[in-house]
Amino acid sequence: MKKLPYFFALIILLSTVFGSAPAKAQWSPQAKGAVIGGLGGAAAGAIINKRNRAVGGVVGGVAGGAIGYGVGKHIDNKRKERARIAAANRAAAAREAAYRAELRRANARNESKTALVATSTQTTAMPVNSLTASAAMPGAMSQPGVPGASYLPNPHYGDASKPYSTEEIRRKSW
Repeated sequence: MKKLPYFFALIILLSTVFGSAPAKAQWSPQAKGAVIGGLGGAAAGAIINKRNRAVGGVVGGVAGGAIGYGVGKHIDNKRKERARIAAANRAAAAREAAYRAELRRANARNESKTALVATSTQTTAMPVNSLTASAAMPGAMSQPGVPGASYLPNPHYGDASKPYSTEEIRRKSW
């Protein structure tokens, strides 16, 4: 019966520490581990050392707190590692998405340039004595108003498996 007030005091202490509003404010895993380990170690030390329960409780509390802190630190390190890996995966996915978007833009540019070259070829008949291209060879020479019309478009622009994949290169049709 002498132990009953201590038991109630322990219950009130635990409910005050873990049930109050400031206690619900983000405890670190190390602090949680140290508190839980310290309380468990103190209880175990007091039960184990029957001759001097106070000394057993203090020694058990210190040992339990140290072990609980170590366990909490391990848990926190694992959580940080998972967060680091998740952030790296998100960054890799963002880089991949940007790369794919750039490829789509490059392909769209190439298609529009190909369409521009295809629509800008000469379709009207020229006099035979003209210095420009004849009607039999539309687009063979540079046309006024269309810069670079004497070059063929590079349909492989942006394709890493083809030569000059990163440069906008057009080859002359010799």
